[in-house]
Amino acid sequence: MASIMVQKEIRLKAYSRGFHLITSEVLNAIPEISKINTGMLQVFIKHTSASLTINENADPSVRIDFESHMNVIVPENAPYYVHTYEGSDDMPAHIKASLLGTSVQIPISNGKPNLGIWQGIYLCEHRNNASERSLVITAFGA
Repeated sequence: MASIMVQKEIRLKAYSRGFHLITSEVLNAIPEISKINTGMLQVFIKHTSASLTINENADPSVRIDFESHMNVIVPENAPYYVHTYEGSDDMPAHIKASLLGTSVQIPISNGKPNLGIWQGIYLCEHRNNASERSLVITAFGA
């Protein structure tokens, strides 16, 4: 069986601050996974103030609660922040991005991402006025 490796870079539109399902955007960008029986899909974000995670894909209140809780554990305007010249949301955005991470890995089984029934890929936008975000999507397997 021949191995397949494909990599694409896409730009997401600018999203508002919060947690957004982007599963369909990722999968639409890389239809080649349908040719992979067993493999891995990696999605990497090329930014330091946004992140990726996998979580609930059905109830939008989960994404609202994520944003609310992250703002409690990583508040804006903490008096000890030194990096403040890019706005009060910038340093907290860097911390949130480090906590959640810059990539997700998903097994590919029988030509499809092997996500749980309630799982989806989130773009975690931590800035108030974000620009477009770049993702590198890599799929490989046989």
